[in-house]
Amino acid sequence: MSSPAHTRWEYLTAPVLIHNTQAILNNFGRDGWELVTVTSGANGEQLVAWFKRPAQS
Repeated sequence: MSSPAHTRWEYLTAPVLIHNTQAILNNFGRDGWELVTVTSGANGEQLVAWFKRPAQS
C-alpha cells in the first residue's frame, strides 16, 4: 500500500502598506500566494502578511 502524497509548501512574509492593501494582496495572489495571516511587525506599527503556496518540485 502506498502512502498518500504530502504537499510541500514554501512561505513568504511581506510588509503591508495600509494605503495600498488590496493591490498588494492581489499582486501576491496572482503569483499563486495564499494569504495565511497578518500580524504586527517588530515595531508594532507595521503589518506583516504571511503567505504560502505549494512548492515547485
